[in-house]
Amino acid sequence: MSAQKCTHQGCGKMFTDPDEDCQYHPGPPVFHEGQKGWKCCRPRVLTFDEFLTIPPCTTGKHSTEKITTTAADYGSAASAAKAAGGSLQASAVSQDGKETFGAAPERVRAPVSERPNPPPAPPKEPVIEEDEAGVAVPAGAKCKRNGCQTTYVSDAESRNPGSCVHHPGVAIFHEGSKGWSCCKRRVLEFSEFLKIGGCTQGNHCYVGTKKDEPETDAGEELVSCRTDFYQTYTHLHVSVFLKKTEKDRSSITFKPTEIEVDLRSADKKRYKTTIPLYASIAPDESTYTIMGTKVEMKLRKADGTSWPTLRNDEATGEIIQIGNAPRV
Repeated sequence: MSAQKCTHQGCGKMFTDPDEDCQYHPGPPVFHEGQKGWKCCRPRVLTFDEFLTIPPCTTGKHSTEKITTTAADYGSAASAAKAAGGSLQASAVSQDGKETFGAAPERVRAPVSERPNPPPAPPKEPVIEEDEAGVAVPAGAKCKRNGCQTTYVSDAESRNPGSCVHHPGVAIFHEGSKGWSCCKRRVLEFSEFLKIGGCTQGNHCYVGTKKDEPETDAGEELVSCRTDFYQTYTHLHVSVFLKKTEKDRSSITFKPTEIEVDLRSADKKRYKTTIPLYASIAPDESTYTIMGTKVEMKLRKADGTSWPTLRNDEATGEIIQIGNAPRV
């Protein structure tokens, strides 16, 4: 038997023995309110890179049958429109990669004199991570750039200038359509999304730039926290989940284009980060509340427009829907 490629999601291996064990995800991928995961198992993550590392949850046999998914598998508005007998209008993609479907409802805008007038947001420059000169690369390390699957062999073979063909933008999942913000191609199937070829040439990045970590007190553990968020026409609601947060030792500072977060808990855990925002907010009209299991932030939008992402950096891809976020 000639080698064939397994079509199971999460596997994709070449096999010759049909009785060989296969580890895969039997359910479709789920992208909702910024969280990413598989319908067949519980792990939910925020970034696309973390999503690709979720281990398969089912063991079976390899398959070569084509896997198909529908908009209903993703819980999107497209499935709701289909169930109601409607049809999804063709999408429009702007020059900066933003995608819209149909005409947006007209909004009632406040008088100009009543609108907040924060300083204009600075131009958004893409964050390009590079390997430092002479950095040691672990054997078998893969290029960190989206869309590039090159594995490091040696500097001579794996460092050719311009040999990395990748996506410098972020992943966009909207109304069942999938693609990258840096190019216009959109597909419906997740398996086809993974095959979208890179649109930009550059140099490989196997290690990346070492990030400075904040100093912690003795015995204090620096942690990352799960974040949920949704938006209305006037506000963004952001929840950071850290139990036993101490009010007198924690702080959140709102700025027009970023939020400085420094949370400390009673059990010696600390979450410190700066969130670069996609657009501007009104700091004086933004608030936060520290609760038993989480910290809730209510951010006042500066201009009332819809945000396609929360953060202005390359590690996102989440889409914020208008309305309340369901429990996951």
